[in-house]
Amino acid sequence: MTSRERREQLRAAYEERPRQAGVYALRNTASGRTLVASSADLAAVRNRLDFGRSTNSTGVLDRRLVADARAYGMNSFELEVLDVLEPGSTDDADQVFADLKELEQLWRDKLADHPQY
Repeated sequence: MTSRERREQLRAAYEERPRQAGVYALRNTASGRTLVASSADLAAVRNRLDFGRSTNSTGVLDRRLVADARAYGMNSFELEVLDVLEPGSTDDADQVFADLKELEQLWRDKLADHPQY
């Protein structure tokens, strides 16, 4: 097997892996503010944050967080998964997106007494 074939095989396996969709909070431990958001791939969110921390790159964050990341540093952010959609509950991407937006709003309402971005 050539390296190109191996690379294509690894890419296909990555794209076919099961993804965990859900709602998360990015908390700034220095300012106390929280961003509530959702993603169809929570692992990708965690990987982006880890990469941003390791390279001290604010470009991986939502634009609303960049000023605080520059002021307080990337390590001031903590990721917490708030809710996870059950895998296989629906394969329709539009329905998953709608469910995520609804869950996200529920969590925003639940955390309304905390400072948010």
